[in-house]
Amino acid sequence: MKNLFIRTITGTIYVAILIVGLLSGVYIFAGLFAIIAALCLWEFYGLVNLNKQVSVNRIINVCGGVYLFLATFFLISIHLTVKVFLPYISFILFVFILELYRKKENPLMNLAYSFLGQMYIALPIALLNWIVFYPDGHGGVEYTPLILVALFVFIWANDTGAYLIGVSFGKHRLFERISPKKSWEGFFGGLILALSCSLILSYLCPQISLVRWVGLGAFVVILATFGDLTESLMKRTIGVKDSGKALPGHGGFLDRFDSMLFAIYVLAFYMEIFVVAR
Repeated sequence: MKNLFIRTITGTIYVAILIVGLLSGVYIFAGLFAIIAALCLWEFYGLVNLNKQVSVNRIINVCGGVYLFLATFFLISIHLTVKVFLPYISFILFVFILELYRKKENPLMNLAYSFLGQMYIALPIALLNWIVFYPDGHGGVEYTPLILVALFVFIWANDTGAYLIGVSFGKHRLFERISPKKSWEGFFGGLILALSCSLILSYLCPQISLVRWVGLGAFVVILATFGDLTESLMKRTIGVKDSGKALPGHGGFLDRFDSMLFAIYVLAFYMEIFVVAR
């Protein structure tokens, strides 16, 4: 019961910060998710460095991932040219060249984990810019955070429903080899609660039909579950329980945002195909 209370308080604060940040304007959004990218990357590279054969430079790789997000933000929001990515290309080359001089035990693994972090964390967070900015019809773009707020509402509802139902009624393991505590009962509990939120979202944003809100919610829950399982696979492989201890009841920042990383892709595709034409 104590863990549930702590988890609820932390989760409420987390959701409040995200929603307030998203609704506070373009540059608050940019600053908030630059920080989130940095914290998740920092934890990821710290985890992989627990492997004695791996030695990744955390600071350089975190800076590279944050720059990818900010470069994408300025490319889309104020129409900078693709030249804004030249420093990121320089970062990629630098990471390769650096391994020639570091004389570490396994430079190929260092390179592999460096770019895994960029693909796994930095790329989907950078893609958030594609989701929240849409053409305004006058040659510019409009900041539309509601759909991103919806993403986090779906994920929060899914996590809450899965935890409550899983703890109370979970008997059939969902993926026992990777995450022994997850159950099918919890999965469907999270799915039902997330889909219930579709009713509220369809009321707040009637431009998107209820059917499409329900479809989006279902896809987000499925991909969020795979995202959570993927991070569990990484932690189990490395031999740790949590990615960090910064968020009481939840673990680290990567533990909190792992579901988002996969769900971002389905949100981007779903919006492009079924909801908004650019």
